[in-house]
Amino acid sequence: MTSTTPLSVGVIGLGAMGRPMAEHLLKAGHPTTVLDLDADVVAAVVGQGASATDELAEIAENDLVLIVVPTDADVREVCLGENGLISNPRKGSVWMINASVTPQTCADIAAACAQVGVDVLDGALTGGVRGADAGEINLLVGGDGAVLERIRPGLDPWCKAVHHLGDLGAGQVGKTVNNICHWIQIAGVHEALLLGQRLGVAPSKLRAALADSPAQSRTIAEIDQMRFTWWKKDIDNAHLMAEPIGYQMPVTDLVYSLMPGITVDRIAKLVKDEDPDA
Repeated sequence: MTSTTPLSVGVIGLGAMGRPMAEHLLKAGHPTTVLDLDADVVAAVVGQGASATDELAEIAENDLVLIVVPTDADVREVCLGENGLISNPRKGSVWMINASVTPQTCADIAAACAQVGVDVLDGALTGGVRGADAGEINLLVGGDGAVLERIRPGLDPWCKAVHHLGDLGAGQVGKTVNNICHWIQIAGVHEALLLGQRLGVAPSKLRAALADSPAQSRTIAEIDQMRFTWWKKDIDNAHLMAEPIGYQMPVTDLVYSLMPGITVDRIAKLVKDEDPDA
């Protein structure tokens, strides 16, 4: 869906994902207010037309607030802390939790917001930094579908697809499923290419061949462009979600034990046909 209806948007967190989100909003003509601890990044986005503030209460005055901070604790502090968004709630505003957090964090924030007339959605981001830079995030959303439709104009500039997966927290479930697939694939591709190399076939040739085979995947094609930053947090979150329902993840557990040895430098050597163990 494409719309030119302007929404005022607040973006909290101008990291690798939040900054391009804000920039795409500005290009699309949405009044955008930003908040981040890095003054240089803030200045760069202000130079593109954003307003800046140090006060979460001011961010809360927007139609849509995008919360792009790292952890559950950060999200809770931003939303419910003493000087957080909840200190100046605007009735009818929508807060979207774009961090990778647990469904319980989403539920706790939504419960507090229900008392003050603020709607909460969880909008998990997939597509990585390159997707964010290109305005091609695949957004996985949980929450009220009518609320989602209301704020679509504030999503279109930075999303290539928006999937409504269900009730609040469903976006985080979707992101966790995505993350499990992602890290399992990385571990599998690393192991497979290394086997090929040990048996005398260059990984560069194998990747070209696999691009025409049923094993073809984005992970094989782009593994040397990926950053392995969040594997521990992602899998820890998966365990937090799985434990209450007694769900076992033996493959994920194996990958958890393998990921410390799978580094960006190691992959870079492998795809250049160098021995990563040399």
